[in-house]
Amino acid sequence: MKPQKIIFVVGPTAVGKTEVAFLLARKIKGEIISLDAMQVYKEISVLSNKPSGIIRKKIPHHLVDVVSIRQNFDAAVFRKKALAAVKRIIAKRKIPVIAGGSGFYMTVLLDGIFKGVGASERIRKRLEREEIKNGCGFLHQKLERIDPQAALKIHPHDTKRIIRALEVFALTRKPISELQKKREGLWGKFDIRIFALNRDRGELYKMIDDRVDAMFKEGAVGEVEDLIKRKWSKTAEAIIGVKEIKSFLNGQHDCARARDLIKRNTRRYAKRQLTWFRRDKRLCWITIGGNDKPSLIVSKIINSVRNVVSNGAKEI
Repeated sequence: MKPQKIIFVVGPTAVGKTEVAFLLARKIKGEIISLDAMQVYKEISVLSNKPSGIIRKKIPHHLVDVVSIRQNFDAAVFRKKALAAVKRIIAKRKIPVIAGGSGFYMTVLLDGIFKGVGASERIRKRLEREEIKNGCGFLHQKLERIDPQAALKIHPHDTKRIIRALEVFALTRKPISELQKKREGLWGKFDIRIFALNRDRGELYKMIDDRVDAMFKEGAVGEVEDLIKRKWSKTAEAIIGVKEIKSFLNGQHDCARARDLIKRNTRRYAKRQLTWFRRDKRLCWITIGGNDKPSLIVSKIINSVRNVVSNGAKEI
């Protein structure tokens, strides 16, 4: 029996994933699972750039509007809900199309999640003091000596994950990369193809700037203002635009400055997304030209899947 097919459509913010995933799902009789850390929040639509109501009526979208901004939403919760969505879609004899820009969530789904080993506040505080005393990059260099494989996968500025890796080693005397090999995910159990979309950097950055301008026209400021007195979880507060607009509403800077900061921070986020995706050699990259329509990209994806004969892949 041939393995069930699952298709991922990933890439940096504003690259055009939403339209491609929608057309692909229609073409292959699929349903979409959002691979986005921010579209899960019910109250935030403009800043999270959710798919339109029309699109969501035509094709079911899972993991959109599932929690309140009061609730934290982490990788473990995402994985549980996403796996349940995959199971439901397959039960309907449809193909899951997993689309979005969270490289971390993609990895959690593909390879599983590292659950073991507790935490030590004492060790974390000690490591934080070491970084402050010795300067940025000290802990990453330490990790390179202890666990070179983990150091390759963790950005030198990602202090939180570096500290966690060092904490695990301090508690177990084993590298976290070795312990993570015991994880289980979708990879190897299904016929999975992962397509990463990209554009020329200048073009991508212009699209990001245009999107931010559109968000302000569509009411991004009002969206945050209506919720400003509500209690926000840490993960909801991390939505790009929330902090910048709150600072404007609190009088720390003007609206134009808030808009410029959102553009800058979104471009930086896109750069981090690309860095993450480029580390994973399982991805098939598709460069979108300025005049390429989403339908052309969908055709490329379908033709690519048709041409795969290994792993029991079947034709779409």
